[in-house]
Amino acid sequence: MLELFNKPLFARGFRPFFILAALYSVINLLIWGGFYAGTITPPDIFLGPVLWHSHEMIYGFAIAVISGFLLTAVANWTGGAPARQIHLAGLCAIWLAGRIVMNFDIGLPHYIIFIIEGAFIPALAISLAIPLLKSWNKRNFVFLVLLSILFACDIIFLITEASTPLYIGVMVIVAMMSLVGGRIIPAFTVAAIRRRGDDAYQTPQNKLDILALLSLALIILALIFIGQDGIILAGVSLASASIHILRIRHYHTIKILNDSMVWILHAGYIWIIIGLLLIGVSALGFLPFSTALHALTAGAIGSMTLGMMCRVSLGHTGRALASNTITIIMFYSMQLAAILRVFGLMIFPEYTTELIIISASLWSICFGLYVITYTPMLIHSRPDGRAN
Repeated sequence: MLELFNKPLFARGFRPFFILAALYSVINLLIWGGFYAGTITPPDIFLGPVLWHSHEMIYGFAIAVISGFLLTAVANWTGGAPARQIHLAGLCAIWLAGRIVMNFDIGLPHYIIFIIEGAFIPALAISLAIPLLKSWNKRNFVFLVLLSILFACDIIFLITEASTPLYIGVMVIVAMMSLVGGRIIPAFTVAAIRRRGDDAYQTPQNKLDILALLSLALIILALIFIGQDGIILAGVSLASASIHILRIRHYHTIKILNDSMVWILHAGYIWIIIGLLLIGVSALGFLPFSTALHALTAGAIGSMTLGMMCRVSLGHTGRALASNTITIIMFYSMQLAAILRVFGLMIFPEYTTELIIISASLWSICFGLYVITYTPMLIHSRPDGRAN
């Protein structure tokens, strides 16, 4: 039995969690599209279909991707051993237990469901906190804070079944993407440009990086104390969008359009800007808040997670950071899914049902292709013979 946990699958956090995240998102979106088509009924444990879909895409899919990334990155940040083998398998089991109780009525009282579902983020945070504290890696303590907010939002949502904690959860994930994106997108872009023989340099933007994070914090506070409407939310959202636009000026986006492994990350960042702009417009009453929200979820989270999952899967299994035809199809399909879900509904609201079905189907195709293409890499040893 112990030999099972010594397999390559449980060598690094990205391996099992990326597979689980991709599989679960395919299931969720197929059910969601089937619900709109009138052929499938979503799980009805205690939440309605909309709340179930929203919660599980945040605390099922997105948190699994975040876990895979952070559990892998913290070893690089601290120089310590990564969570692996039985430790990693235990974290996967806790995540899976949460998905079971949120999808199947097995006769548990609500408070037991809450305990099981709420156990994963604290377990993840502890797994990250120990190496971070041992090495006193202060720069990345912020992720422990953001995970704590995500945990609080999860518990508050489960108790109240209110939408606001889910909105805040999305904004916390956007803050993580903005933070990580500000570090890796310029670095990956410059490295890719230099690999082809051209000159490019990173521009330090420490103040803008801090302002970007603070502006997202102000949006969270506005959502908590004011709600989804009003001039204050509009102002801070448009200000945040402006700050993010100022940051991307120096990311060399135009120079990287021929490298899909990099431009997909730029696309995710641009969707953050679009989402923030649309939140500002929504707060002024010109479009539904859900439209703006899906620019951040279908657009930003979809693009950024898919891009990082492919990149990490290749790089950390000893393969070249080059996209094949299937990966390119995945990246373009994700953009089409987001465009249809956001702008399609804005332009053709009379086709809302059809557009949601198509968008959900495209998302499922993207992550289904990820499972088919990348799972063999994730479950087998590195081809270069180095440690998994």
